[in-house]
Amino acid sequence: QVQPVESGGGSVQTGGSLRLSCGASGYTYNYYCMGWFRQAPGKEREGVAGLYTGGGSTYYADSVKGRFTISQGNAKNTRLLQMNSLKPEDTAMYYCAIDWSCAHFAGVGDSVHYWGQGTQVTVSS
Repeated sequence: QVQPVESGGGSVQTGGSLRLSCGASGYTYNYYCMGWFRQAPGKEREGVAGLYTGGGSTYYADSVKGRFTISQGNAKNTRLLQMNSLKPEDTAMYYCAIDWSCAHFAGVGDSVHYWGQGTQVTVSS
């Protein structure tokens, strides 16, 4: 069983920055999209950003474009999410996810194959 493992997150003030990382050791497939979804209390889960292996395609939610950057870490099955200019509306639990397609990150994650345990991001005004 593959279990993506996340690190990072925390609490910052508006305008601050945080970086999330996710690794999925033991995941041996060559072609997949890996990134993050988030869910705030009382709201539907939404895709934030995803990056296909080898950089083939990338997804960003409109709400984070220009502020968040997803990249591959040193290992193929790792992802980094640099979050700048954070806003209170970015407050949510962030979940690392693996899916076959970055296009699925535009949805609510119904086709995600593997989920991380989640890490909390809190932005105060």
